[in-house]
Amino acid sequence: MTDLVRIERALLSVSDKTGLIELAQALVAAGVEILSTGGSAKAIRDAGLPVKEVADHTGFPEMMDGRVKTLHPMIHGGLLALRDNATHKAAMDEHGIGAIDLVAINLYPFEATVAKGGSYEDCVENIDIGGPAMVRSAAKNHGFVTILTDPADYAEVIEALKADGGTRLDARKRFAAKAYSRTAAYDSAISRWFAGELGNAYPDRLTFAGEKVQDCRYGENPHQSAAFYRTNEQRPGIATAKQLQGKELSYNNLNDTDAAFELVSEFDARVPTVAIIKHANPCGVATGTSLKAAYEKALKCDPVSAFGGIVALNGTLDAETAEEVVKVFTEVIIAPAVTDEAAAIVAAKKNLRLLVTGGLADPAQGAQMVKSVAGGFLVQNRDTGRVTVDDLKVVTERKPSEQELKDMLFAFQVAKHVKSNAIVYVRDGMTVGIGAGQMNRRDSSRIAAIRAGEAAELAGEADSLAKGSVVASDAFFPFADGLLAAAEAGATAIIQPGGSIRDDDVIKAANEAGLAMVFTGMRHFRH
Repeated sequence: MTDLVRIERALLSVSDKTGLIELAQALVAAGVEILSTGGSAKAIRDAGLPVKEVADHTGFPEMMDGRVKTLHPMIHGGLLALRDNATHKAAMDEHGIGAIDLVAINLYPFEATVAKGGSYEDCVENIDIGGPAMVRSAAKNHGFVTILTDPADYAEVIEALKADGGTRLDARKRFAAKAYSRTAAYDSAISRWFAGELGNAYPDRLTFAGEKVQDCRYGENPHQSAAFYRTNEQRPGIATAKQLQGKELSYNNLNDTDAAFELVSEFDARVPTVAIIKHANPCGVATGTSLKAAYEKALKCDPVSAFGGIVALNGTLDAETAEEVVKVFTEVIIAPAVTDEAAAIVAAKKNLRLLVTGGLADPAQGAQMVKSVAGGFLVQNRDTGRVTVDDLKVVTERKPSEQELKDMLFAFQVAKHVKSNAIVYVRDGMTVGIGAGQMNRRDSSRIAAIRAGEAAELAGEADSLAKGSVVASDAFFPFADGLLAAAEAGATAIIQPGGSIRDDDVIKAANEAGLAMVFTGMRHFRH
């Protein structure tokens, strides 16, 4: 492979015309002949630059509504020919095939067409054929051909043209790698769209593609490398949020912020709700008459763990709330919107990241979740399960009060976002104790009760915050011990999925303790 390859002929055919004229101007200035098609050729011509239609180059007209125009030996022979191979050169001479040294292509906007809800016919029509074929041909022959699929790379080539009249091998390799990543992502999007159209969520071959947002300084730990990628899913959250200020988000920041925002998105925006997250688990969640009130209640649940945590809000961050949040060392604040006054308050904390999403995530929106395992990955749909009052089955002699029912539903929604085994105590619209990730449910109950007692001490209250609370469990109580631990802590009502072979024993224990208990029929394991 030759290091420096001079560019004498280029083919420009782009749907995104960002930077097209600047690139064409640089090519013309370097004495390069430009081939082009359709709208690209018109844009170049309108800019007063010389351009040759591909049809004139091939001697074959475009046909079938433009579906066939570049699929021709004069194009692909010019892209694939090895310039230092005598046989290839002889074939080029015999058939009058001219070498093409640079190709700039971005593909038909298939992903954008799908995202805006295009019809089946529109989506199919936006499946590019000639574009990917030329990209792959040029990328394969990167020893001699420069392939550009990203307008962001035009500036580098323009400088190379000015300096050397061509490109160097290391640059062509980088551009080729990017080109194959683009066509792979493109084909992946088409494949997944077809699977969706056929109602096949789990096809025999499943592919994923993402666009890199950033390289992380490291992963979960300093000895691990990491990067953040964005998919085509337009779901409000960390991938779509605008960071207004603060340091770059770390791997752990991104993971925890996602968990925080997904949790508050469970709750109606008309009900101010705040979640404080630490290590992907909530340490405090509450509703209130305002976001400030909700934050103060959420903080009360576990002010120790809240230090260095993530704060997520389901409404516009206002000045009053911002003033409270910045009193505690916080890594990230994420909200659908922020007032100018609140942004100015947060700005005083230069390292505090402030993210604005523009909306809440839809808890009912389905999508696939992926978890890697050795030699493969597991795929499941997002947990969109929700329960309402009508779904609850009262199984004890005592029926829950109206306030208990309200708190139980709130607690069960929070438990959905707590690592299993999960136990959540709630009183008056605020979590008062959370037990997460224990190997048995009894220990989660005990830890949550300890948290409630410590929170009361810090607040200067004599009784545990769990007194008079309700408790939610993400899965059934296999034995009565977890339920009894909750009763000892002061809980008066229980919400749990039910379904254990020992349900009768648990119900009996609840009746003997004077508790109200409801079954949801739905569990929320989160591993």
